[in-house]
Amino acid sequence: MSLNDIINEALTLKPQERYLIIENLVQSLNQPNPQIDKLWIEESMKRVEATKQGTLKTVSYEDVFS
Repeated sequence: MSLNDIINEALTLKPQERYLIIENLVQSLNQPNPQIDKLWIEESMKRVEATKQGTLKTVSYEDVFS
């Protein structure tokens, strides 16, 4: 079965069935990567510590959204 066959077959499904297919496909693309998660945790901890020590320049909420 070719890709076009799969798409054409999917288009014959009910909207709810198409939604389930789309949802499953999107979820399959968003798999967590433990290495990237670990790096982000380390970075966030560094930023928290730098904020506590006053060595990280911050921007106020008002400045960000003005």
